[in-house]
Amino acid sequence: MFDELLEIVREFFKKLFSSRLFALSVMFTLMFAGLVGKLFRMQILDGSDYQEKYMQKTERSVDTPGTRGKIYDCNGFELAYNKLAYSVVIQDTGDYPKTADRNQMLHRLVTILERRGEKVEGKLEIAIDQNGEMFYTFTSDAARTRFFLNFYGRSSSSELDDPKGRYPTNITAREAFEIKKHSYKLDEMKDDKGNPLVLPDNIALDMVNIIFTMKLTEYQKYETTTVSSNVSDVTMTEINENLAYLKGVSVEQSYIREYADSLYFAPIIGYTGKVQEDQLDELNDQWRDTEEAAGLPEDARKYDLNDIVGRTGIEKSMELELQGEKGHSRMYVDNMGRPREIIEKTDARAGDDVYLTIDHDLQIAIYKLIEQQLAGIISYNLQIDDLDPDKTYDSSKIPIPVKDAYYQLINNNVLSLADMAREDASDIEKEIYGTYMASREQILNSIRNELMSGHAMAMNDLPDDMSTYMNYIYSFLSESSIGIIQKDKIDQSSPQYQAWRDGTISLRDYIYSGIAGNWVDTTRLDVSSKYSDADDIFGQLVDYVIESLKNDNKFTKRMFRYLVNDEVITGNQLCLALFAQGVLDDNPQEIAALRTGGSAYAFQFIREKISNLELTPAQLALDPCTAGVVVTDIRTGEVRALVTYPSYDNNQMSGSVDAAYFAQLQDDLSRPLYNNATQALKAPGSTFKPITAVAALEEGVIGLTDTIECTGIYDQVSNPIKCWIWPGRHNAENIEEGIQNSCNYFFAELAHRLCIKPDGTYSPDQGLTTLRKYAAMFGLDHTSGVEIPENDPQISSEDPERSAMGQGTHSYTNVQLSRYVAALANRGTVFELSLLDKLTDSDGNLITDYSPAASSHIEAADTTWNAVQTGMRRVITDSSAKKIFSDLPVEVAGKTGTAQENRNRANHAFFISFAPYSHPEVAVTVNIPYGYAGTNAATLGKKVYEYYYGYTTLEQIMGSGALGVSNVTIGD
Repeated sequence: MFDELLEIVREFFKKLFSSRLFALSVMFTLMFAGLVGKLFRMQILDGSDYQEKYMQKTERSVDTPGTRGKIYDCNGFELAYNKLAYSVVIQDTGDYPKTADRNQMLHRLVTILERRGEKVEGKLEIAIDQNGEMFYTFTSDAARTRFFLNFYGRSSSSELDDPKGRYPTNITAREAFEIKKHSYKLDEMKDDKGNPLVLPDNIALDMVNIIFTMKLTEYQKYETTTVSSNVSDVTMTEINENLAYLKGVSVEQSYIREYADSLYFAPIIGYTGKVQEDQLDELNDQWRDTEEAAGLPEDARKYDLNDIVGRTGIEKSMELELQGEKGHSRMYVDNMGRPREIIEKTDARAGDDVYLTIDHDLQIAIYKLIEQQLAGIISYNLQIDDLDPDKTYDSSKIPIPVKDAYYQLINNNVLSLADMAREDASDIEKEIYGTYMASREQILNSIRNELMSGHAMAMNDLPDDMSTYMNYIYSFLSESSIGIIQKDKIDQSSPQYQAWRDGTISLRDYIYSGIAGNWVDTTRLDVSSKYSDADDIFGQLVDYVIESLKNDNKFTKRMFRYLVNDEVITGNQLCLALFAQGVLDDNPQEIAALRTGGSAYAFQFIREKISNLELTPAQLALDPCTAGVVVTDIRTGEVRALVTYPSYDNNQMSGSVDAAYFAQLQDDLSRPLYNNATQALKAPGSTFKPITAVAALEEGVIGLTDTIECTGIYDQVSNPIKCWIWPGRHNAENIEEGIQNSCNYFFAELAHRLCIKPDGTYSPDQGLTTLRKYAAMFGLDHTSGVEIPENDPQISSEDPERSAMGQGTHSYTNVQLSRYVAALANRGTVFELSLLDKLTDSDGNLITDYSPAASSHIEAADTTWNAVQTGMRRVITDSSAKKIFSDLPVEVAGKTGTAQENRNRANHAFFISFAPYSHPEVAVTVNIPYGYAGTNAATLGKKVYEYYYGYTTLEQIMGSGALGVSNVTIGD
């Protein structure tokens, strides 16, 4: 039995070993065992080593920005601070090697952001206006050059506008967009079904912006690019839900700069934004000169291209102090850019805090007082009648026709024509727009007929409206972006040019001469043949002009000027549109009255809205619509208030500029980006006379008791000077009375005496040199010292007699006059004014206590100071200004000034002052460009003193309407 079993086993193994399957089984078993062993070694024994090699670890350095320091007023009120926010960022992780895949991802991302109302930001200086037109957003020639260098990938501005035309800068924003849209292959996109995908302009522009910005730092493999800042929680959620389809996109925690009461402080505080390429070297050089950079390598850098820095104002001037110290991490990242191991880490440090000398409540109160004073001036001078073209108006009493106010509703974009064109526009909007469209066709037909007429009228013979249109067409064709009329090629000695300058040739004939003279470039026209004759070229030029004017917003506004003047579109209609577009709150009674009332009711209506500040001077941009006030501590040189009207919201400018808002500010005729306290250079008028008085007393050309007989007209010069009192006279005046009466004769005689040499000869250069010396002694030869941009002053260099009265070529800003009057008040100490109080670290520890430096001291006799200060006090107590200040408990010494710049516009108004007279503490200076007369500036100055010394409250001011205009006439 056992033998049989053994035999069976032997036979089995014999067959098994002799079988080919056995050999294969052994082979596969050995292979499997080897594989298991290899896997065991790779995953268990050497797994970590293989993982490290697979990850291709790369060392990466990451900088974390420090929190920006805060900005406070002198009482610790937060003016600028940081708010926690979330930003959408993108990084090129290599997930989209194909352009089509990248574009699909960006399309998905931008669609989400657009749907959620988020703003895409970047370095592409192109935006879309409310009419769907593209425009450039750069604000300077330097920014324009930098943009085109990046646009073409060039390194030197000399390469732009090359002879071969490869890198032109005269392309339109639309053309630039189309170039990038094509190069980024956005015009080749397809939808899910493979059909061509036509991108709306807004979506395509955002995509171009992202790609363009990413390419600026594509040499930095792990650099992230911010796509959208301060996104909502809903946006953040949707982005995170779609991350599987948005590789390289993430949502990061960040901080955005916030500004409190921005309207009142924006011109001082400024705003932040992405550092510009041309700022980098300058900022890093400045930083390398600080103690913080001591001991670091010479090529050490604090700033890189993605940093947020101060762009204007205190944010810019105190950038190095406000900018925190970056945190630094060294880490290993995998080949996808994901952190794997932290090697070294240094925490970021918050920037230092800046305290200003500015008083928060005082700044706000003065801004509102300015607005109320301007509204009072406008409503007082508004009249229902048009100006009489045959009448010459006094520049201190020029009326404002109400039609100017109606027109400004369109001209300054208070009312939107784009909204009137919408399908869901109100009936009154459709009525206005329909009238405009019908009139536009008639006007364009008239323009075409005039241009094509064989007997076109000379410019001087055209009606006012047609002359305006023809001049606009010439300017339009001459713009660099159009380039059809090339002014630099015009022969200015030619008879045709002389005729054009004199208005004795028609635009048609002048352009024909340009075609023959080769200064009309027809390459932008659709000229069918290079052999086209002049008539063909001109005909195509006219077609081009007419088509261009149809959608030209600037030309539209010129048409509205005449439509309003001729009452084709009435004031009643435009006032009704204010309700329809939400500019004014709904009021059924007023709406009904406007519909049924005539022009008299519309006049009363708009004047009331101006008086109530429902329509502000800034919105209407009539004369006057701007002003500046500076309040300075005369004992320290610290500026307590520096106010310019109008202003803007720097929250919409910070981080990433809102292009539409910025375009609105640039188009605003009231110039809200212009600081009227530090940049508005004007002749000071009679406010300069105290300097002349000091010079005359110190140089000994008049004594304290000497008098000068004013006869009303000073005829000791070739061009006689009339005193403001002419045909009256002031008679005999001493120095105090001369200042009190602001006598032009008196000060012309003082200047004349300063021109007399010891040998009795008259030398105007000597007089000018003396006046310039004393003006410089009061600091008027250089900027005031405040830490924000300021225009350079100019001391007069001609006509000593008129210069002594503040005329000639004198030109100063308000803040420069403030330093001058502070030196008058404190008897000779000339400060370098400052807006800075102190600098602390983020824990409140004092780092620097700023004190304005005294740049010089004017050595003058006490009797000189007494006489000049007494004369300024008598301006307030004994001249016609007494009626303005009689009920003010504060003792004020001051001087008004009125200066004419344009005979067709109102005078500029000035007021310099200090108080209290017996022990001066503070100086107040006021400038109101086109403010009619110094009376208005003095009235505003009085209101500032009332608030400063507690006779009114901020609550009372905020609840008030337009200030009444004094009927006092001050001779100055």
